[in-house]
Amino acid sequence: MRIHLIEGAEGCAFAVQHNCVAVVVDALRASATAAMLLQAGATELLVVREIADAFEAKNLWPDALLFGERGGLPPEGFDGGNSPQNLATAKGRRVIFTTTTGAQRLIASWGAEAVYMGTTINATAVLAAAVSHGRDIVIIPAGLASDPAFNAQEDWAAAVAIALKSKLPIASGADRYDLWRARIASEGIGSLFASSPHAAKLIPIGLGNDISFCAQVDITKCVPLAVASNPLGIVVKNAPK
Repeated sequence: MRIHLIEGAEGCAFAVQHNCVAVVVDALRASATAAMLLQAGATELLVVREIADAFEAKNLWPDALLFGERGGLPPEGFDGGNSPQNLATAKGRRVIFTTTTGAQRLIASWGAEAVYMGTTINATAVLAAAVSHGRDIVIIPAGLASDPAFNAQEDWAAAVAIALKSKLPIASGADRYDLWRARIASEGIGSLFASSPHAAKLIPIGLGNDISFCAQVDITKCVPLAVASNPLGIVVKNAPK
């Protein structure tokens, strides 16, 4: 068993092609929001690519809630955004979920040995779940779907924070692992999240409080796990303990 750290679409494809366990890390904020929706009592998530898919799913399941974002904010007609806070309305409900990048990466990873969403808030739990399969693990810093060159600082910091929970060897991305391990030690997770380019996009639209929330470590044992595919997207439930 080894760990691979591979960003974005390349990491998703590697996990599928090599039948590895995929851990999608969209630290600001989809991985955290998905975990906290399950923590809040959502029965399952249907993760979809497009806003139109979300509304089509809503027609099929009128009692479901719509959560997600475009440009950081909830699309018109949605019940909630992509914030991991204040999710009590999700208790006992199915949630239809779409985001700019995290949802896309999870869907692209379908076909791997298993597909999880993880970040700092569930780092220990997601690492344990991934290791349980006995296969190589691909930890995927999500990046930005629309810009492969985007500096996904917080995704890399969170991905390496997860990898640090294990003593498994780093088979891919060792140089970046060493870089981010050193930065975590010297600057701290909170600072790396707060100084990231993505954080700079969230603060002007009033979502700065989500940054410090998402930078917390091991506040939940909930681990989103892709369990089924349907024509609209991927069904996600809390991984069994």
